[in-house]
Amino acid sequence: MNKPLIQVGVLNDEEIKFKLSQEYTVNDTGRKIQGDCIARVTDDNKVVVECNGNEIFRGDECRLEPIDENVPFIIHDVIIGVKFHWERREDQQFPGSLRIVREHGKLTAVNILPVEEYLQSVISSEMSAMSNMNLLKAHAVISRGWLLAQIDKSKKLKEASQSYTSSIEKDDEVIRWYDREDHTLYDVCADDHCQRYQGITKAYTESAKRAVQETSGMVLMHEGEICDARYSKACGGLTENFENVWEPKEHAYLISIIDNAEKPQGYDLDLTKEENAERWIRESPSAFCNTADNEILSQVLMDFDQETTDFYRWKMSYSQKELSDLIAEKSGIDFGDIRDLLPVERGYSGRLIKLKIVGTKKTMTIGKELEIRRTLSPSHLYSSAFVVDKNNDVNGIPREFTLTGAGWGHGVGLFQIGAAVMGARGYTYEEILKHYFKDAKLEGLY
Repeated sequence: MNKPLIQVGVLNDEEIKFKLSQEYTVNDTGRKIQGDCIARVTDDNKVVVECNGNEIFRGDECRLEPIDENVPFIIHDVIIGVKFHWERREDQQFPGSLRIVREHGKLTAVNILPVEEYLQSVISSEMSAMSNMNLLKAHAVISRGWLLAQIDKSKKLKEASQSYTSSIEKDDEVIRWYDREDHTLYDVCADDHCQRYQGITKAYTESAKRAVQETSGMVLMHEGEICDARYSKACGGLTENFENVWEPKEHAYLISIIDNAEKPQGYDLDLTKEENAERWIRESPSAFCNTADNEILSQVLMDFDQETTDFYRWKMSYSQKELSDLIAEKSGIDFGDIRDLLPVERGYSGRLIKLKIVGTKKTMTIGKELEIRRTLSPSHLYSSAFVVDKNNDVNGIPREFTLTGAGWGHGVGLFQIGAAVMGARGYTYEEILKHYFKDAKLEGLY
C-alpha cells in the first residue's frame, strides 16, 4: 500500500477568506495567482473566487495547487470546537492543495495533503506536541488507523451502493448515533466530530515528527482489517463497547475494560445495573484517567481544553425552566415541564444508552449517548454517564435538576488522559495500545 493523499474538510461557511503566500495554479489551467482571496456562492449556485479584487474563478469547484509544496496557505476564521462549549474562530495555516466546493448551501474549504503530514498535525492538535513520546506514538498509530478505516468503510459502502442508516425513530422513541456518514465530498472533517486537524498552526516539534516517522504506516489490525480505533479524553474509569455508542456492530477490540492496572476494590463493576452505576459515578475510584497532575494534563489538554477541569467527575445543575427550555430547543419537541429524567439502559461504562424524558405534555425515550449529551446541554454534556437528583418538588414538578457525571467523551477505545498517565509511568506505546484495544495487533501497512 502506498502512502495515500487525504482530503480534509476544514471549514464550511457562507464565504471563505484565505491568503496565498506564494503562487498557486488554478484548476490545472496554468493560470497562477497569489495574495488575499475570498470565495462565495453566487445566486445561480456557482463558486466564485476573487483574489486581490479580481475574479479568478467561476464554476462548480475551484482547486488550487501550490508551486512550492513547502509554503503553506492561510484560511481565516476557521471554527474550532464546533458546537462545543469552547467554540471559537482562529486563522490557520495549511500545507498542500486547496479545494473549494459547494456543500449544504455553503462553501467548504478542503485541504489535500499526504496522510503522514496530516498525522503530524493531528497529534499536535489533539494534544500538546510536547507530550510523552509513548503517548505521541500511540496516538499516531490510532489516528492513522481510524482515518484509513473510515476511508475503507466509505469505499465499501459506495461499492455496495448501500445507504448508511444512523437512526431508529418511533412515536415514543428516537435513537440516533453520529459518526461521519455525512462527509461525502472529502475523507474527514477537521474538528472533534472526526479528529482535530488544525494544519500547521499548532507548533510542530521534533517529538511529534519523530512519533509519526517512527510509526510510519503502522496501524492496529484485527482479523485482516484495519481497526476502527476510537479515542476521547477521559472514560470515567471504565471504557464502553462500540455498539453502545455508534452503529449496532460489535468490534472485539472495542470492548469495555477497566482503565487501571488492577480492579478497584469494593465495587461491583456491572455498571449496566443502576445501583452499581450510581455508586460508581457518585464516587471517584482510582483509574489511569483519574489524575490531577497538571504536568500530565498539560500534555493532553490544549489551552482551550484546560478550561474544563472537572473531566473525571463533574456536576451540572438546571432550573426547571432552563431544562425544559433547553430540551424543547434541542429536540424540537415541547415536553412541557420536566417531571423526570429516567435511566432506561446503561452500557458497561455506566453511560446511558437510553434515557426517558418525562414531561407534563410528552414522554419520550432518546439515545444513543451523543443524542443524550446534545439534548441536555447548550453544547455537549461531558458524557452520558450521569445520575440525576431532583430538588424542590412542587406538586410533582421538580424546580431543579442536578446531573452528577463521569468522564469526558464517548467512552470507547483509548483515553488521552489515561494514556498520558500510562506514558508517564513508563508504559511503552505498544503496552498502551494493548491495554485499550484488546485482541488487536500492531502491523505495518506501508
